[in-house]
Amino acid sequence: MMLKVTLKRSLIGRPETQRRTVRALGLRKVNSVSMLPDLPTVRGQIFKVKHLVCVEEIADVEKKVDVKKGPAIAEKIVESEVAK
Repeated sequence: MMLKVTLKRSLIGRPETQRRTVRALGLRKVNSVSMLPDLPTVRGQIFKVKHLVCVEEIADVEKKVDVKKGPAIAEKIVESEVAK
C-alpha cells in the first residue's frame, strides 16, 4: 500500500522542524504530491505535519515508466547484464 501525500498549506511562519519534515516527505511547494510507502516512520512524519498535508491511501500502484527515458534505461541495464 502507498500513501499519496499532498502539501495543502504554506510553510511560511512554520517552525523549522515542520519545514524539514515536509521536505523529508518530498514536498516542496503547495499542491506538490509525493507517493510514499505505508510505513510507521512515514506515518509518524505525516502525523507531525497533519495540519499542513492531505493524505490518501492508494491500494495498488503501478510503476510508471517515463516514455522518453524508460526504454533507453532498460536497454542499458540489459546490455550491462549481458556484458558481465
